[in-house]
Parts: sequence; C-alpha cells; structure tokens
Amino acid sequence: MQAGSLPDPVPPNPRQSRAVADDAASAQSRMRRRVVLASILGNGLEWFDFVSYGYFASIIAKVFFPADSDLSLMLTYASFAVGFVVRPIGGIMLGAYADRYGRQQALALLIGMMAFGTLTLGLTPAFATIGITAPIIVVLGRVVQGISIGGEFASATALLVEFAPANRRMMFGSFQMSSQALGRVLATTIGLGVLLTFPPATVQAGAWRIPFLIGSLLGPFGFYVRYRLAESPEFRQLQQHAADVARAPVREVLRHHRLPVVCAIGLTVIGTSLTYIWNTYLPTYVVEQLHLPLWQGLLGVAVTSVFGIGTCVFGGWLADSYGPYRMFFLFTAISALISYPMFAYVLAAPGFGRLFLAQLVVLTVFGLLQGSGPGLLAGLFPVAVRSTGMAISYNVGVTVFGGFAPLTVTWLIATTGSKLMPAFYIIAAAVLSILVVGSTLSGVRRRAAMAAHP
Repeated sequence: MQAGSLPDPVPPNPRQSRAVADDAASAQSRMRRRVVLASILGNGLEWFDFVSYGYFASIIAKVFFPADSDLSLMLTYASFAVGFVVRPIGGIMLGAYADRYGRQQALALLIGMMAFGTLTLGLTPAFATIGITAPIIVVLGRVVQGISIGGEFASATALLVEFAPANRRMMFGSFQMSSQALGRVLATTIGLGVLLTFPPATVQAGAWRIPFLIGSLLGPFGFYVRYRLAESPEFRQLQQHAADVARAPVREVLRHHRLPVVCAIGLTVIGTSLTYIWNTYLPTYVVEQLHLPLWQGLLGVAVTSVFGIGTCVFGGWLADSYGPYRMFFLFTAISALISYPMFAYVLAAPGFGRLFLAQLVVLTVFGLLQGSGPGLLAGLFPVAVRSTGMAISYNVGVTVFGGFAPLTVTWLIATTGSKLMPAFYIIAAAVLSILVVGSTLSGVRRRAAMAAHP
C-alpha cells in the first residue's frame, strides 16, 4: 500500500452479517410475543370484568339497586349499558391519541383505567351501608371503564396487525378475540369457584366481590408489560414523515372514511350480538327463563371459551388462507341458521345436556367467525387514522348491538312473553351484518385500489 493511500476495505464477514440478521429477527420475534401478551392482558381484563358482571348481575342488583327484582335487574343492566354509552366518546378521544402519539402510550394508560373500573365493584359498600352513593360509585366505575375500553380494542388491534407478518395479519388480529375467550374462561372459573366454595348466603354477603378484586390486580402487571412495548413499525415509519400524521384524526375519518366506518359497523354487529347474548346474558337467562342453577350456564361458557381460545386463532388462519370476507359471510350465515334451532332445542326440555350442546355448537361457530374480525377492521383504514377509524366504528356497533343486548332482550321477553327473543335478536343482527357489509364492500375495495394506485 502506497503512502497516503486509503487501506483496502475490509470485506464483509458473512458470519457476522448472519449473526446481526439473526439477532434482529430474534428481537422482532420477542417483541411480537410481548405485543400479543400486552393485547391479551388488556382485552382479557375487559372481558373478565364484563363477564363477571353479567354472571353476578342478579346479586349486584340486590346489593346496589334495591327494589323489586325485575326493576333492580333492569337498573343493573342499565348501569352495565352506561359503560357502553361512553365507549364511543372514549374511542374518539383515545383512538385519536393513539393515531397522533402512538399505540404504546395509549395502551399503557388504558389498562390502568380498566383496573380502576373493576376495583370499584370489588370495594364499593352496599346500598344498605352508604345509600345512594353506592350506585353512583358503581356507575362512575362503569363510565371510567367504558371510556378506557372505547380505545382499547382499536389501539391494541392496530399494534397487533402492524407488528404481524404480511401474510398473517388476520391470525395476529385474532389474538384480540382469543383474549376475550381467555377472559371468559378466567371469569367463569373464578365465578364457579366462588359459587361452589361458599354457601349461597356467603356469596350474597360479599364473596361475589372476589372476582373483581382479583381482576383489579392485573392492572399493575399489565401496565408494566405495556410500558415496555416498542412502537409498531408502520407507525414509526409514518412518524418519519410528519406531514402524514393526522393532526385531526376524527375529522379525517368522518370526512374521508365514512364508507369504511359503515362497513366496519356492519362487521361488528353480528359478533357483538352473539357475544353479549351467549356469554354475558346467558347465565341470567339460564336462571330467570330456564329455571336452572346458575353454575350450569357458567360451566358451559367456561368449557366453550377454552375451545374459543383456539377456534378464534384457527378462524384467523382460515381468513389468511382462504379470504377474510369469504369466511365472514360464511360463518355469519351459519350463525343465523342455527340460532333458532339451538334456542328451541334447549327450551323444549331445559337441562344441562341440551344447554351445553347448544353452547358448544354456537360458540364454536362464533369463534371461527370472530377470528377474522380485528384484521378486517384494521384493513379498512390507513395507518394514520387506523385507531380512530376502528374505535369509532367498533364502539358504535358494540354500544348499540352489544351493550344494550341484555337490556333489550330482557325487555322483549317481558313484553312478548316469548323466551325465543334472543334467537330472533341474533338472526336480525346476522341479516343486518350481511346487508351492510355486502352493500359497502365493493365501494371500500374501490377506494382501497385508488389509494394504492393514485
């Protein structure tokens, strides 16, 4: 080498290059697992609380809303519905926050708010002790939790889908639905444990609070996990181009993405109706209409939810493999077709065997249907407004067709005297979903094609 000349460049070491690539792939894999865990914790806590609330609704009614049995139960479900009324508000605020500042920051805040809402039911004294303050605190807890849940599904789904491999977005999104099943399993297991461990008088006296106290303990752990998450690759890429970050995500969605919002609401209707009829409302239906012991409804939900953890993921895999909309229409139609026969079968001779079989059939189809849901919703909106678009549409659908489902069905049964009202409710929801999604899908696809090739 001559004086003053530059040294020959050192050739790249293939082993070092492979090691760096392997380390990067390993780090990405670890972060994906952490994202899945963070999603499951938040959405699982949501469902743990709501399912527990539904299971012990008849007891909560007597503790916080003293009146005649029908009125107190209606007031209990009304307070349950209050949390859903504020969900769109929470979705708008927190979805916009996630689209402007990142999914990770929003998720850390959300799980703390959810834990607070759960804790109010575990610690609030009864009406007999503090009077009208008791139901006020309970309703306040529902409001705080409703606001947090309004942003939970959208922000967590956006993070899951944006971390997923390109050919597995539906399956990664399905972990949101699996976490709902896991929440139901835990709520049902603990609820059954309370019912079978303590005598009825002890349950009425306060043992029913145990599930809510346990659920609130997930908050600190969930916050720790979510605080250590990385931001999604797609959002980080968006942040590199500051001009592309939506300054007013809500206005952007309502002005330029109205058709995807309508389509997303249609996608939500059938799934949320099935969820709140067959999981949240069913235990009360088992006691009030079938006159069977509460544990029979709870056990069926627990067992079918265990299967649901896997069927949701399998449904996501089917959607990735054979087309998400094809799977959505197929399983929605099946849900409508089996709804009336299943309820009629149970009502013909109420008993644990018939009830369990109906739960197993319906909730297996439900799991396969829900597997594609989160990925479909996320795919309707661009990264810049993904959390906001999903939050608005999902929460409107869940509020109208899910949160009010127990109250609506209870009223319909009382008005008509027909115990088949839950079946008719689900059939109507399935037909509405098919009509709304079918009528908007071509327009949504046309818009997506134009955006991809301006």
